[in-house]
Amino acid sequence: MEGIVRRARLAARATVHLLLSLLLVPLCVLALVQFLLSLVLSVTFVGLLLLPVTTRANRAVTGLARRLASRWLGRPVTAQYGPRSGLLNRALQTLNDPMTWRDISWLALHLVAGVVLPVLALALWGALGFDLGLPFWWWAVPAEHAVNLSGIHIDSWFKVITVVPVHFAAFTAIALWAIPLLATADAHLSRMVLATPERVRLAERVAELTETRAAALDAHGAELRRIERDLHDGAQARLVSIAMRLGIAERMMASDPAKAAELVSEARRSTEETMTELRGIIRGMYPPILADRGLPGAVAALAAGCPVSVTTATDGVDRLPAAVEAAAYFVVAEALTNVAKHSGASSASVQLSETDGRLTVVVTDDGRGAADETAGTGLKGIRRRAAAFDGGAQLSSPPGGPTTLTVELPCR
Repeated sequence: MEGIVRRARLAARATVHLLLSLLLVPLCVLALVQFLLSLVLSVTFVGLLLLPVTTRANRAVTGLARRLASRWLGRPVTAQYGPRSGLLNRALQTLNDPMTWRDISWLALHLVAGVVLPVLALALWGALGFDLGLPFWWWAVPAEHAVNLSGIHIDSWFKVITVVPVHFAAFTAIALWAIPLLATADAHLSRMVLATPERVRLAERVAELTETRAAALDAHGAELRRIERDLHDGAQARLVSIAMRLGIAERMMASDPAKAAELVSEARRSTEETMTELRGIIRGMYPPILADRGLPGAVAALAAGCPVSVTTATDGVDRLPAAVEAAAYFVVAEALTNVAKHSGASSASVQLSETDGRLTVVVTDDGRGAADETAGTGLKGIRRRAAAFDGGAQLSSPPGGPTTLTVELPCR
């Protein structure tokens, strides 16, 4: 009995899906007519103006179809459209974009499938309603026009009691099985036509990974050059100076012990400064605090050292791969640096959460907003660091604030 109830609910959901699909048919007619009209007029300047507009209207209709199919299938039906810029370029790119013609194909196909499939489902429900109502009015039909139920004439109460329940049960089984299939067929048709082909998605994915790999290599090269420069101009120069002082002190040890002792003391102070500088370089490569206290502790330390009041929420975040922890640490460090330098904020917050193998870092401040990614390299560096892990970064910074930076990093 429980299985029948589940099938009945599924059939009811499928019917709603098909009815919504049926409601898209008039929109398909309007979308096709206006697209064809703009296509005909595209030989004129007016048509070039209309074509991108009518294409956006088509995409709005097919977007509804994608959402409808995604809800029924339980997985997203996505499409990637080409970029558009300039009047003539937009018109040409619209016509050259394969997804434009996929949209048009779906609009044309849906004029048939969007009517036939819902009508079949409604016919099955109508047959069940016919069976339910038959006992109440069959006797009023003249004998020469007896009701025919799948080839059986209903002309007596005996047949009403015996034939109608069997017929109703059979059609109920057919309806509960067929109506969800009709909805699935409609959703699969939309997905097959409207979704970006797998080969195109793979090609785009390869291009994206190639780009992020190049960016990661560039960032890695820049980081190595920075470390080399810091070592060459800082630590190495100090070590050479220490060696020279110690050499002079060694030669002066017998003739001028006081001067030699002064040189040794200077070398000792320079050694301490060199050690401090080397620790700073090491922190820039992999902060030791990550190994000691993990990402939550390291973020708390960054928040404590920020001139702006920062609250942190890192509950539920356990130890992560070292590379991910380091990337998240530097993202938070760069974000808080931007907050302190440019935002004019009085307070900020850092939230870390891990869900389904993805670490999400959210940094929010109550500053003036209107953050400009082109004004410096900080936000670009954050995007590049996230992209190197196949993650992503999103920035929301309306004028007047608040500014919210959200970075996602895969943990596996």
